[in-house]
Amino acid sequence: MAGRRAMMQWFALTVTIVLSLLIQPSSSIYCDEDDCYDLLGVTQNANASEIKKAYYKLSLKHHPDKNPDPDSKKFFVKIANAYEILKDDATREQYDYALAHPEEFFYNTARYYHAYYGHKTDPRAVLIGLLLILSSFQYLNQWTRYNQAIEMVKKTPAYKNKLRGLELQRTGGVANRKKSNKQMDKKVEEELSKELNLDIKGAEKPSVWELIGIRFILLPYTLGKLLLWYGCWFWRYNVKRAPYSWEDASYLTRRALRVSIDSWISIDESTKEDLIQRRLWEKSNFESYVAEMRKESKRRR
Repeated sequence: MAGRRAMMQWFALTVTIVLSLLIQPSSSIYCDEDDCYDLLGVTQNANASEIKKAYYKLSLKHHPDKNPDPDSKKFFVKIANAYEILKDDATREQYDYALAHPEEFFYNTARYYHAYYGHKTDPRAVLIGLLLILSSFQYLNQWTRYNQAIEMVKKTPAYKNKLRGLELQRTGGVANRKKSNKQMDKKVEEELSKELNLDIKGAEKPSVWELIGIRFILLPYTLGKLLLWYGCWFWRYNVKRAPYSWEDASYLTRRALRVSIDSWISIDESTKEDLIQRRLWEKSNFESYVAEMRKESKRRR
């Protein structure tokens, strides 16, 4: 136990030392390794007028047009940057906070980049870029899952039997005995699998219409269509009190049973008819149906 504790202490110390070497003080993102106040030759308590006067005095001396010395040119860039930081009250307050709280590296860095680049970036461009990135990852993920599903299905005996049946259908029911027990030719298998992949349930090819970016673009149309649908529903069944159509009754029944559209399609027509006739979207009818199903389940046991 003591050895483990000592190991944890050494690990924590090592991490602290590495982070202290990798992470520079948060104030250095403003004027590199220099102090912005020292560059202009003023104290931290100097007012705006004193800072402006100090900058103009140094700029006259070190401006590239008046001083061709390369070192002087570099120093002019530094004092110009320092003045840009200290002349604005907001950025100066952030810099003073970074000096007083150098341990808050990530917070000070975020404030710096937000102040300098936040107002320069169009939010619409950020939104479009974010949607493009998310849509790209979504599309790649869908293709990966689709290919994995296809590969898994191809290994099942049912798929291989369908493939063999399709081959026999193409050859008119004639199969070579020598080849019947061997693995199918890969080229032939690929050609036949292209026809069967479309019929594999649950492994549909990715569609661009399902991407986040496309859905966002079509959001106004989708909302308008939804409002129109609800408006027609309310007018037809709440105002005019018309009887439910087959499609709408199917929708209400499916929603009451919490059944997916694929599962509902797979139900035979007579069962659908019986379920719709029961009007399961009404609470009393649904409760009676559930009680009946429970009794039937107990009887079968």
